[in-house]
Amino acid sequence: LASVGPGFASEEFLNEVIRPMGIEPLLDSMLADLSGGELQRAAIATALLRDADIYLFDEPSAYLDIEQRIAVAKLLRRFMENKRKTAMIVDHDILFMDYVSDRLMVFGGTPGYHGFSEGPTDLRTGMNKFLKDVVITFRRDPETGRPRANKPDSQKDKVQKKSGEYYYT
Repeated sequence: LASVGPGFASEEFLNEVIRPMGIEPLLDSMLADLSGGELQRAAIATALLRDADIYLFDEPSAYLDIEQRIAVAKLLRRFMENKRKTAMIVDHDILFMDYVSDRLMVFGGTPGYHGFSEGPTDLRTGMNKFLKDVVITFRRDPETGRPRANKPDSQKDKVQKKSGEYYYT
């Protein structure tokens, strides 16, 4: 893994990317020996090693457990902010998108036939649009701060739907 490119084992990159993603122990591993989640984190690190104005990630949360997803989301956001770069991220994990995003584009239509998008919008507007379309409301867990789906027709669900606030309040 360390042979992916120059700079992969630099102290700056180790501190900014490798250690926060927990892949330092994998640096001497062969890619063929890595699990799906390890490969995913290695691929993300490899992409970040390249200098680019815009980084494109398709389902970066795939194969990652919940803690890894949160760590990667926070890392991507911090990396983009610190380097003053832009990332376009496609993902279906609401928690991941909540952590990594400041703006969203919501796509609609019929897959493979007709599609459209709205936005980009701020995070709250985009999440409200998406969650309204799928008829789900979210609250923020008071202990973890993570978004949690409300039980359909629960008191909180009804109050949020009535107010038009599908994203946590």
